[in-house]
Amino acid sequence: MPLSAPSPRRALKHTRTIRIEGFAREDGLWDIDAQITDIKAMDVPIASGVRAAGTPLHDLWLRLTIDARLTIVAVDAASDAVPYPGQCDTIAPAYQRLVGLNLMHRFRADVKARLGGTAGCTHLTEMAQVLPTAAMQALAGVVFGERGTGAGDANAEKPIQLDRCHALRTDGAAVARYYPRWYVAPVESATPEAASK
Repeated sequence: MPLSAPSPRRALKHTRTIRIEGFAREDGLWDIDAQITDIKAMDVPIASGVRAAGTPLHDLWLRLTIDARLTIVAVDAASDAVPYPGQCDTIAPAYQRLVGLNLMHRFRADVKARLGGTAGCTHLTEMAQVLPTAAMQALAGVVFGERGTGAGDANAEKPIQLDRCHALRTDGAAVARYYPRWYVAPVESATPEAASK
């Protein structure tokens, strides 16, 4: 178990599941299919009626079709279960606003600007926020490969994953070891004593 054992006894009340799958298409594009479900462990009264235990409160889908540069070329959204039928499940067309965005360039900020608040569904918009890293995993080793790992190829592009997380910062030990061409030694900050000399 990756987390420490919980100390007090506890009872499961809610399960949220996010499932994301990446598919290579025969036309050279990629589909990133995402599903979010919320299920209560007990009957729960909501304004639209009682939702029975084990019945999804939310069961929402979002598909982004992207090119090899991670630009969205098509979007599909669907709502199989929602708390307010006839209301929540009418927002799918708004997600066409994602077409043209790139998953690696201001995507999260652009999603929030285009679909935040009442402009979108809280759950679909939240799920969209995790798709950039899922798409990277889908394309890794196929589209991106391990480019730029060695010093031999002067035309190699900088690996897209560098400087996108703590472990793969260009002044870190992992980059020094696995991507030496792209390693940049950290700049030592001057101490007040050194600055006064």
